[in-house]
Amino acid sequence: MMTRRTALRLGAAVAAPAILRGARRVAGDKPNLLFIWTDQQRADTMAAYGNTRFRVPMMNRLASQSVVFDRAYITQPVCTPSRSSIMTGAWPHQNGCVRNNIRLSSTVQTMPELLDDSAYHTGYMGKWHLGDEVFPQRGFQKWAAIEDGIYEQYYGPGRDRGARSAYHAFLANLGYKPNGKNIFSRGFATTLPVEHSKPSFLAQEASKFILRHRADPWMLYVNFLEPHTPFSSALDDLHSEAEAPLARNYPGVPAGDREPVWYQRRRAGFREKFEKFDLRSPAGWQRVSRNYAGLCSLVDQAVGRILWSLEASGQMDNTVIVYTSDHGEMMGAHSLLTKQVMYEEAMRVPFLLRVPFRGQKPRRVAQPVSHIDTVPTLLELLGKKNAGESLVSLLEGRRHREDHVFLEWTAEGEDQGPNARTVVSPDGYKLVLHDTDRSMLFDHNKDPLEMHNLYESGEHAPVRDRLRKKIEQWQAATRDTMRLPGAK
Repeated sequence: MMTRRTALRLGAAVAAPAILRGARRVAGDKPNLLFIWTDQQRADTMAAYGNTRFRVPMMNRLASQSVVFDRAYITQPVCTPSRSSIMTGAWPHQNGCVRNNIRLSSTVQTMPELLDDSAYHTGYMGKWHLGDEVFPQRGFQKWAAIEDGIYEQYYGPGRDRGARSAYHAFLANLGYKPNGKNIFSRGFATTLPVEHSKPSFLAQEASKFILRHRADPWMLYVNFLEPHTPFSSALDDLHSEAEAPLARNYPGVPAGDREPVWYQRRRAGFREKFEKFDLRSPAGWQRVSRNYAGLCSLVDQAVGRILWSLEASGQMDNTVIVYTSDHGEMMGAHSLLTKQVMYEEAMRVPFLLRVPFRGQKPRRVAQPVSHIDTVPTLLELLGKKNAGESLVSLLEGRRHREDHVFLEWTAEGEDQGPNARTVVSPDGYKLVLHDTDRSMLFDHNKDPLEMHNLYESGEHAPVRDRLRKKIEQWQAATRDTMRLPGAK
């Protein structure tokens, strides 16, 4: 297990004493941006969101110093579309990344391209999943990829399909041998000790970047694959059953015939087979929950090393820090796993924002917010106005103008279910409209675990109609063409 002492020692190993001197401390300096994000981390994995059992002390410490957004939502509950919004500030149906493995168009700008400030050193490390995975691109000068093989078939014309990631070179230098077709598979990485894991590699590279550029402004995105599948690591047994209990809404199958048919099909598929887990009994779900908690801790030790480099080099007070995830994880809620559904566990993510140089104090924001506002928020904090909606007003204790949050789902064939559009209201309701399947309405004030679908309730018809109108207005404003159920 990675202890704090070990983390400090490893962090110190990448920094000679001279490197720890000379950080910018002059008032008015351009701020740095450290954007830390995970893949498939649901909100309730840290103490700020009610989970005091998971062993994630570094995440908890960061949350205690940050603005915590209680109800932060992604734009679409799957990797590529969500990432496209985080990086561009455009909805998936606007930027073209409506499904997984679509290469982001060169006509759509990402954060460093939108900032357009040559004074900044820029770096991207970790999973990308927006096309041409291992190749530097989109305004990022330093590139450290971790994924091989899985995305080669989606490379653009002229790309070398034999090119390998920085993590591949890291493992090869340690003497490991590829386990197939000259790649180190995701499954292979789960068998490695903590110090050779993907999170530890990213911590090493991120620390080097932060220390090397301490005297100049920089922008660094660090994206961990974990706690995404495979649900296994060197820390599988770090948490007891009590520390990683079953979801409160497990088995959580909604009563009656009120759930989308596609959700029911997904549930049946997980019970049939999922990785190495037998999910026909609670014991199997318990095992996967403990492993998932271990993956969160694996990320946590790496986050600690990155933050140590920032603090030890004197840059903590001049750096915007963001912590979030590209989508959530069902992890047994309603007897489902992964994402791709409009239940809360797949939609809602941790979202922390630390901006000390503005005099920002740790606080909580109860108003629902969307990832779609991340780019305009960061551009404003870095000194550049953008046409999008910024969350800076919430940092200052004021309200955000857009108080409803919208999500979308674009299906690809029957195995991806129906198309969907969703709205979350500030008064606690959520409406999910499916074009070819049963729609859903939940009252989170009375039913936070989403066990009672109220869509067909005559009593709630006014709420349903009000929220449908909100979706229609959002569609018109964003030029979304999905046909809602019952539309003429």
